[in-house]
Amino acid sequence: MTTLNSTKTPLNLDQHPCFNPKIKGKFGRVHLPVAPKCNVQCNFCNRKYDCVNESRPGVTSKVLEPHQAAEYMAQILEKEPRITVAGIAGPGDPFANAWETLETMRLLRERFPDLILCLATNGMGLKAEHVEEIARIGVSHVTVTVNAIDPDIGAKVYRWFRDGNLVLRGRQGAERLLSRQMEAIRALKAADVVVKVNTVVIPGVNDHHAIEIAETVAAMGVDLFNAMPMYPTPDTPFGVLPEPAPKEMAVLRRHAGEFITPMTHCTRCRADAVGLLGEDRSEEFRGCLTDCSTLPRKPEVERPYVAVATFEGVLVNEHLGDAVRLQIWQQTPDGFALVEERPTPERGMGPRRWKLLADQLQDCRALLVSGIGESPRQILRESGLLIVEMTGFMEAGLQTLYNGGDVTTLRGRNRSVGEKVCKGTGTGCG
Repeated sequence: MTTLNSTKTPLNLDQHPCFNPKIKGKFGRVHLPVAPKCNVQCNFCNRKYDCVNESRPGVTSKVLEPHQAAEYMAQILEKEPRITVAGIAGPGDPFANAWETLETMRLLRERFPDLILCLATNGMGLKAEHVEEIARIGVSHVTVTVNAIDPDIGAKVYRWFRDGNLVLRGRQGAERLLSRQMEAIRALKAADVVVKVNTVVIPGVNDHHAIEIAETVAAMGVDLFNAMPMYPTPDTPFGVLPEPAPKEMAVLRRHAGEFITPMTHCTRCRADAVGLLGEDRSEEFRGCLTDCSTLPRKPEVERPYVAVATFEGVLVNEHLGDAVRLQIWQQTPDGFALVEERPTPERGMGPRRWKLLADQLQDCRALLVSGIGESPRQILRESGLLIVEMTGFMEAGLQTLYNGGDVTTLRGRNRSVGEKVCKGTGTGCG
């Protein structure tokens, strides 16, 4: 029995059905869709966040916040005790959504110490500090998707790559991705994490290259290699390519097996998959997933206020990067009342500006803004602040937050002519 000693009770890692085909009919897994954003665009991928009709990676019927994912997990375990694994595999990439991913893992480890925790990533955003946190939490299995170890081939697989605020294309982007993947795999193995490499086999693009990938990652100590036939997805550049034939995949896996243990039972799961491999129960639990996606955070007595970025005190209509002050509101028996206006830290300090703002908003449970950059979003969320992007009447946002409504109804409204976006210099928030 393989065990992990980073939790109070050692885990039986042999109960992970994706890594152990002998138990795939006895134990199951749940994919928690908490990672909507992605940092690469694959030419075979079309992510869908409200999809019930397709069964493939990158689709989900809902996206959850970390606290919602923990409650969803509790409800699933109550109904299906054979679930031994909780994973995050999308619908985007876990480390393009690092805070959401790691916060979900922390909450799961606290509430369900016997669960096996796993992640699946392209590796672009998986940094050394993330690996340290993965090991601390006790995430035992990580899958890294490596579709090329030749940047010229990688440039054909992906349309673009995003590294922080930098967007790369072609060979330059493929080189960056490959470098990050190799660094991530080495760091994970150094931390004694079980690593699987997925390779999506694309006819005429990287199918001739897959064995070389298997040989390379085997030499790095990777534990399992999963050659996955590309699923032709409409409205993608590779949507017109044929799916690799089963016989071709069998031959490829057999040759890969000369270097590394091949996975032969992958079911190409959705980002919200539930149940045993080959016996998916996503449809059965869809209502539960939908209900959990509307769960509010528990009210925090010590954080009674809501901060609002507004020009005139009626509408949420200011980008955080432009806000020189925020209005602080509270709920009273007579409605909502303005507590005060607080100046925001001055520009030009980089991330320190947002860390100072996080300190200023320790008594606020949420921030309403019309727009926000990635750096302040991450820093403020890590401080426990709920970030809600919206445009419209402030009162609607306050009512939703204080009355436990669905904050997703406030998000994603179409930008209208004249809506404010950040007027910064383009060098990043700060």
